[in-house]
Amino acid sequence: MTRLRLTVGDQIRWDGRTWNVAVLEGASARLLETGTGAVAAVALPHLVTDPGFEVVGADRPVVAPLALLDALPDHVRDHALAWERHVREVESGTTEPGGEAPRPQYDPATRTMAQREAAKAAELTGAGVPTSMATVRRMRARYRERGVWGLVDQRTTRPRSPVGRADPRVVEAVGAVLEEQRGRSTGTLSALRDRVRWLLEDLYGPGVVAVPPQSTFNRLVHALGDGQGVLGSAVQQRWHASRPEPPFGATVALRPGELVMMDSTPLDVLAVMADGVIGRPELTIAIDVATRAICAAVLRPPGSSTVDAAVLLAEMVAPMRMRPGWGAVLAMQRSVVPYERLLSLDERLEGAAARPVIVPETVVVDQGRVFVSASFLAACETLGVSLQPVPPANGPAKGHVERTFKSINHGFCQYVAGYTGSNTTERGSGVEDEACWTLPQLQDFLDEWMVAGWHARKHSALRHPLLPHLALSPIEMWAALVGVTGYVPVPPTSDSHIELLPVRWQVINDYGIRFDYRTYDGKALNGFRRRTVYGTGEAQRWEVHYNPYDPARIWVRLPKGFVEVPWIHATEVSLPFTDYTWRHVRATVARASDRDAHELALARALDALLRRAGAGEGTRRERTLAARAAAGQAVALRRPDPRDADAPSDAAAPPVQAGPPGEQPAEPDEDLVLGYDEGEDDDEVDGEDAPGAATAQVLSARASRLLNPHEEAARWL
Repeated sequence: MTRLRLTVGDQIRWDGRTWNVAVLEGASARLLETGTGAVAAVALPHLVTDPGFEVVGADRPVVAPLALLDALPDHVRDHALAWERHVREVESGTTEPGGEAPRPQYDPATRTMAQREAAKAAELTGAGVPTSMATVRRMRARYRERGVWGLVDQRTTRPRSPVGRADPRVVEAVGAVLEEQRGRSTGTLSALRDRVRWLLEDLYGPGVVAVPPQSTFNRLVHALGDGQGVLGSAVQQRWHASRPEPPFGATVALRPGELVMMDSTPLDVLAVMADGVIGRPELTIAIDVATRAICAAVLRPPGSSTVDAAVLLAEMVAPMRMRPGWGAVLAMQRSVVPYERLLSLDERLEGAAARPVIVPETVVVDQGRVFVSASFLAACETLGVSLQPVPPANGPAKGHVERTFKSINHGFCQYVAGYTGSNTTERGSGVEDEACWTLPQLQDFLDEWMVAGWHARKHSALRHPLLPHLALSPIEMWAALVGVTGYVPVPPTSDSHIELLPVRWQVINDYGIRFDYRTYDGKALNGFRRRTVYGTGEAQRWEVHYNPYDPARIWVRLPKGFVEVPWIHATEVSLPFTDYTWRHVRATVARASDRDAHELALARALDALLRRAGAGEGTRRERTLAARAAAGQAVALRRPDPRDADAPSDAAAPPVQAGPPGEQPAEPDEDLVLGYDEGEDDDEVDGEDAPGAATAQVLSARASRLLNPHEEAARWL
């Protein structure tokens, strides 16, 4: 390749005018405009880099695209490199710079250029490649102008049209029909070909423009439609249509909690639900964009309630406790975070697992009824969280959480017994027979996987712009950002999670608070019993919050704040229980005239049920209720009360195992089993409300229908 030189006296074009170079001094030049004699002084770097600069009569050198050599076919590239060696030998006598002594017929000291060109033409012709002197001279000129790229057969470098030599009228018609079909139900390519033929006949007349054969037409359609969102299933087309117009903007979050995305999806694993039915649980997660940490993940039966979504917010800001059986390596103390420093700022981290504790600032949600409900909005306002809903049917707007679901599927779900696959085409036969894990067991597996698998795994998106080859894990990124931003998670008040629980308004009697045949009492209620509303004489009702998955205690809002009130018979039950279990036991015990004795009998019967179910005894319904109890207790274990920070949290009750139900006969009518109305009990200030005559008659009629577990088991087996 020849180099362009600028010398005094050259005529150039610059700034749209013609100039003569008068003086070159250092890094500047003086120019005289042709015709007018105007003088201009300009810096040489500015002059030669101007897009309009050129030397009259000389071509500006162009850098050849040498990187494209690797993309050429092997024989084309080898042919060009061979000609490069021939041209070098003709011009310098050697094939490589600094090589051996030139051969006699190519020695520049004894042979002229014409003689060397003739010798090379004769050599190539004798080797079976007919070549003339003109060809050798032409190759030398190309090599001087563009280097080795000039020796490449340019026919192989011409850009090819994606539609080949198809008739432009057919190409235009195919594009119009594809655009017309956008958003419609998926059809076949043969039907699409008929539509194109009809359009061509309408535009140009019958038989004027021929439609290509089916195979050629199919290639043309794919050449025009692939990647444009007009082919594929209707679901794929809608997904493509929901994307914003490129170029896409980057979602930037520079500190933990700045942007958190939350969503729900069915988990691709069959589990034994709390009622014994096999089904796919619903997974709700919250992922922090800055660290890619899963702040919280909850498995619930299909149709999560607004309470579950609200409780998820409170769980995000609470440390995950280490569970019995977890390895010490999963503790936050063993991770890369500055544990001692954080522990001095937040005592809740004592005994915590290595999951980041992130206080959300903005939460991105979809239009699901769970996330736009009044309960969830109130929970966000309580925690000071800004809610950002995305447009309907716009998955890319929360692409981070959508992609995390896929990672959970690949990294966790496919290893669990009962994996269903992501769609029906991937589902194996007999998957229902593989399902063996209850919901709390599956939740425990997921929590452990998040600590050991997700938060410790290198994430391809967690890279610093200046260190692109260094990928961090979510726990490492959290530790780095906490140190850089100086941001320390500030826990909410101890009453925050209580505010998110369901509420009832109850009377405080001498015996405490009673609803649904459970009595809660404690010394904290003294001074507030049997109070009446001033001026009316009516019983004053107090705000009571309860956890339907852990009814062992309630929280009552008193003038000084919330106080915890335990169930008076909580010690009678040795295994975890829930409100569902209590309702079943209440129907299996005859109601005595003494209400307190009746409640004590209920507690003892509950203890016996859980013991039998834990040992594999009892009826199918009793075992189902025990599974429900274990499912609810998992939520309580993962979401400890902030008031119990000093109490050991690693001790958990033995889990109740529940395997997949087999073929079971139909259950008896629940109307014959439940002996009492399950509505609210209306406590009165003046004492116990004894059953009336009508109620006593109903109870007497139903007394003979009370469930005996062993008799029922014998009758149904």
